Amino acid sequence: MALNAHALVAITDARGVIIEVNDNFCNISQYSREELTGQTHRIINSGYHPKAFFKDLWQTIARNEVWSGDICNRAKDGSLYWVQSTMVPLVGKNGKPERYIAIRADITSKKDAEATTRHIALHDALTGLPNRRLMTKRLKSAISIKEQQPGYGALLLMDLDYFKEVNDMLGHDVGDELLQQTALRLSRSVRDTDTVARFGGDEFVIILDNLGVNIDIATSNAKSIGEGVRMAVTDPYHLGHHQLEVTPSVGVVLFNNENEDSQELLKQADIALYAAKEAGRNQLLFFEPALQIETIKRTLLAQDLRQAIDKKELVLFYQPIVNAQHQIQGVEALLRWLHPQHGLVTPDTFILLAEEQGLIVPIGEWVLETACKQLAIWQQDPKHKALTMAVNISVRQLNQTNFVDMVKQTLARTGACSKQLMLEITESIFQDNVSSAIAKMNALREEGIRFSLDDFGTGYSSLTFLKRLPIDNLKIDKSFVDDILDDSRSLAIALALISLAKDLKIQVIAEGIETPEQMKWLQRNGCDFFQGYLFSKALHPSDLHKVLENTALP
Repeated sequence: MALNAHALVAITDARGVIIEVNDNFCNISQYSREELTGQTHRIINSGYHPKAFFKDLWQTIARNEVWSGDICNRAKDGSLYWVQSTMVPLVGKNGKPERYIAIRADITSKKDAEATTRHIALHDALTGLPNRRLMTKRLKSAISIKEQQPGYGALLLMDLDYFKEVNDMLGHDVGDELLQQTALRLSRSVRDTDTVARFGGDEFVIILDNLGVNIDIATSNAKSIGEGVRMAVTDPYHLGHHQLEVTPSVGVVLFNNENEDSQELLKQADIALYAAKEAGRNQLLFFEPALQIETIKRTLLAQDLRQAIDKKELVLFYQPIVNAQHQIQGVEALLRWLHPQHGLVTPDTFILLAEEQGLIVPIGEWVLETACKQLAIWQQDPKHKALTMAVNISVRQLNQTNFVDMVKQTLARTGACSKQLMLEITESIFQDNVSSAIAKMNALREEGIRFSLDDFGTGYSSLTFLKRLPIDNLKIDKSFVDDILDDSRSLAIALALISLAKDLKIQVIAEGIETPEQMKWLQRNGCDFFQGYLFSKALHPSDLHKVLENTALP
C-alpha cells in the first residue's frame, strides 16, 4: 500500500515480460494495465539512452545485483518523462532471478529544472543562441574530431558595423531587438550542422565543419556560406517605427588539425575581422599570417603610444595660414610622434590608434595645453600677438562632460588669449548629440573662442546642421582643391561651398594648396585664407620661429 501510494511499480518475469503494474505506472505511462501486461519495457522506450545503457542494466540484475539509475521513458502520447529507478532481482531456490521488481519515482520536474539550468548556463539570454562557453566547447570538439574525420572546418567571427551608434541614437531596446533579429537571420543562413553563437556584445561566432578535404574547395565553401551570412544581415531591419540598414564585418580562419588551439583560432579570426573593418567594413576577409604580424606591430605601437606623452615623444608642428597677400595670419597645430625606434610616425597611423585605445582624450588635452602655451608666448611679442592658433578637437573630446571647463582651465593656466584660439571640428559631430555639442560651442564662444569646420563635404554633410552650428570658418578640403582646375564636379562643389559660406557670413579657408594656379582660382572666387605646401609645410617650432621673423611667405 505504501509503494502504491508513492511509487511506480512493475514486476516482470525472468525474460523481462511485464506481469504486474500498479496504477501509478499506468497513469504516468498512459497505458492501461491490459496494454502493459505481456509486453516488455520496450513499449515505453524513448530512444534517449544508447543500447549499452540497457546492456549494463540487464547484466547487473542478472548477477543478482540491484541496479539504480535515472531513465527517460516515452508515454503513450509521445511525451517524455523521467523516473528514478531501482531494479531488484527476486532470486529463486536455484539461485537465479525468477522475477524483477522495478520501483520508480517520477523525477520529470527535477530533470526539467536541471535542463533549464543547463540551458541558461550555456545559452545567451537575449538571443537564445549558444553562449561563449558552449561555443568554445563545440569549437574544441570540432577541432579534436579532425583526427578521425580529416578535412577543413572554419571559424567565422562577425560583428555589426556602427552598432554603438544604433544603441546611442535609438536606445538599447532597439539595439537588443536588432541583435535578436540578427541571431535569427544567422541561424537561417547556415546549415543544420553548423553552430551560431553569440560571442558577446554585437559579436557572433559561426563554426562551420565538413567544408572539404581540399583547401581550395574548403575556402570556396567557407566564403560562399560567409557571403550568404553577410548578405542576410545587410537586408533592411524593421524595428518598431525604425527601418535600419546594418552591415556586418566578418573575419574567417580555416582549421584542419586536431592539435590547433581554439583560443588561437579566435585571435586569428579577430585579426581578420579587424582587417575587414580597416578595409572599409561590410567585408569578409580570411586570416593570413601577414595580418598577425601587422597586429603585433600595432599592439606594440599602442603600448609605446601610452607612454609617448610622459617620454616627451609627442611634438606639435605648425602649418602657416596666410591671407591673399601671403601674410601669415595664424597657424594650425598638427601633432607628430617622434618614435625613438620608428622615427616619425604619421598621424593617420597613430591618431586612429589613439582613438581605438581610448588615448585620444589625454593626447588631445596635451595638444591644447601645448598650443596654448605657444600662443601665450606669441602674445608677449607685439609682432606676433595677432596670430591665431587652430587646434583640432576630436568628437570624443567634445563629448566629454567637462570639455568646456577643461578648455577654460587650460586658457587660464597658460595665460593664452581666448580670442586668438580657433578650435577645429569635423562634420563627424553630426553623428552624435548635436544639441549638446552646439551648447558647448556656444559656451566657449562666449569666452571669445572661435570655431572652424574642417573637412566639410567629405562625409555625410548636413546643411541643416551647418545652419545651426556656431562656426566662424569653413575649410575647403584638400580633396576638392587637388582637382579644382581639372574636375568640373570638384570645381562646382568648391564654388558652392564658398557661396554658401559667404551667405552664412562665414569666412573660407582653403587647405592643401600646392600650385599658384590653384591659389589664383581660390583667391579670385572669394576664399579668405589659404593653407598648403605652396606656402609652407608643417614646421617644427624652431623652424616656425625663423619663418615668423618674415611674416610674408613666397
